[in-house]
Amino acid sequence: MALALYAPGLGYYAHGSRKFGSLPASGSDFVTAPELSPLFGRALAAQLGEALAQTGTQELWEFGAGSGALAQQLIEALGDRVARYTIVDLSGTLRERQQARLAAFGARVQWVQELPEAMEGVVVGNEVLDAMPVKLLQRRGGAWFERGVVVAGEGFAWRDRPTDLRPPIEVEDSHDYLTEIHPQAQAFIRTLADRLSRGAAFFIDYGFPEREYWHPQRHMGTLMCHRGHMADPDPLQQVGEKDITAHVDFTGIALAGQEAGLTLLGYTSQARFLMNCGLVPLLGEAGLQDRVAGQRLVNEHEMGELFKVIAFTRGGFWEAMGFAEGDRTHRL
Repeated sequence: MALALYAPGLGYYAHGSRKFGSLPASGSDFVTAPELSPLFGRALAAQLGEALAQTGTQELWEFGAGSGALAQQLIEALGDRVARYTIVDLSGTLRERQQARLAAFGARVQWVQELPEAMEGVVVGNEVLDAMPVKLLQRRGGAWFERGVVVAGEGFAWRDRPTDLRPPIEVEDSHDYLTEIHPQAQAFIRTLADRLSRGAAFFIDYGFPEREYWHPQRHMGTLMCHRGHMADPDPLQQVGEKDITAHVDFTGIALAGQEAGLTLLGYTSQARFLMNCGLVPLLGEAGLQDRVAGQRLVNEHEMGELFKVIAFTRGGFWEAMGFAEGDRTHRL
């Protein structure tokens, strides 16, 4: 998965094809919330502005900034409250597109390829955790195997080998079961916690708490590919030409952050979070086209329920506006 997504010049995020857009005719493969509606960034900005004030910081850090749309929305909404906007992105081609889009903001925006030894500020990551490589586990005949990839002729094939790895909770019943575990995403959260001396972090992505993630009925896992706004479950075909993702285990993310010394601010659905941050009055002020697009952010059958928001702070807890109503921390 790491090679298919990030191998220099060959990986999906390492070459020049267009990734983000609202329609297949644009040559894009999928749409994210900032491309869908600028109201996403404007609502999120309310929470990030509060976090900057609560933590006494003036820098925003964005991981995996995509097309740069979210960065543009946040800087425009927050204005002088953001002294510096730092983007951490592994993709050289995406960095070039971001730099072109954000050129008007000058030196206030900067790019780095890795985290510094120490940092402070407010971190945001929209659809970042789902693109971090996972390990595949297959239970077959009551025994657990790790699933890997081998060369087969001119293509690739699956190969399973016995493993001591297990999901973090026992999967009920004895039927065959394919799933994922997320050591890299959890390691990322621990590293962030180690480097963040003062600030907060907000991550928005699709996923579940562990009791839903490893439900007995979810026996085919969540690994999925996206190309041309269509989904398929086979990452061994068209390698490097399509996105590969897996849903986020939010319980594992919460535990990784807390064990590394971060304070959990909250966890809720994207719909509830955005409404808490003032999306409803923004929709009321918007034109018809923007209202229609903005409603997709909160509709239960689109992004509103599948996408979740989890947040941490380095320091004391405060009542963050995004979790004022509908907090689901107790479900993690």
